[in-house]
Amino acid sequence: MSDNTIALVTGANKGIGYAIATELGALGWTVGIGARDTERRETAVRELRAAGVDAFGVPLDVTDDTSVTAAAELLQNRYGRLDVLVNNAAITGGWEQAPTETDLSIVRTVVETNVLGVMRVTDALLPLLRRSASPRIVNMSSTVGSLTRQSVPDADTGPLSMAYAPSKTFLNAITVQYAKALRDTGILINMACPGFVKTDLNGHRGHRTPAEGAAAAVTLATLPDGGPTGAFFDDSGPIEW
Repeated sequence: MSDNTIALVTGANKGIGYAIATELGALGWTVGIGARDTERRETAVRELRAAGVDAFGVPLDVTDDTSVTAAAELLQNRYGRLDVLVNNAAITGGWEQAPTETDLSIVRTVVETNVLGVMRVTDALLPLLRRSASPRIVNMSSTVGSLTRQSVPDADTGPLSMAYAPSKTFLNAITVQYAKALRDTGILINMACPGFVKTDLNGHRGHRTPAEGAAAAVTLATLPDGGPTGAFFDDSGPIEW
């Protein structure tokens, strides 16, 4: 067993997830690199270790029950607990997703990863989080999932999106339900918006760096006991959702 803070970041082999892992590792934490692609996962772990991060690989496909169960068993056998879970893995389903023109299979695929994947991983790891002295869950969301912002006429909320943006709205909604259910457990669960980050997810069209996108998640991962739960943040503070 380890006295270090143990974190798991899903989708951590590149982009924002990799940046979050880097920042948490810089705190001296032990960080699990959750990813389904073996080569990319091993490369990320190797690079992080070379940079001084205590990183280890976690084979993880958030859409697969067997894979998620195996990941939970790996953490159980290796550490016996989990202190921080960052649900970062996500897909867009492609752009643009116009009403009446988006195949329902695309919506199902996006929701399977961005929402059900978060539920699947969170539920599997809650027993390990309950063994932590200060457990934290961070769900990576987006302001495009904010109904408040989407409802403002002529607001710049990106292209039409029948899969990705609603999946983030759905994610925000389930996060609130988890927060209500876990209110008396000491487990804090919140949503983080990284902003428009230059990553593969958007074809590198973003204007923020992955390190900048990681800031809100790191803040929520390191919240003190008694901090907020069921709330939505970017790196400037609470935001409307």
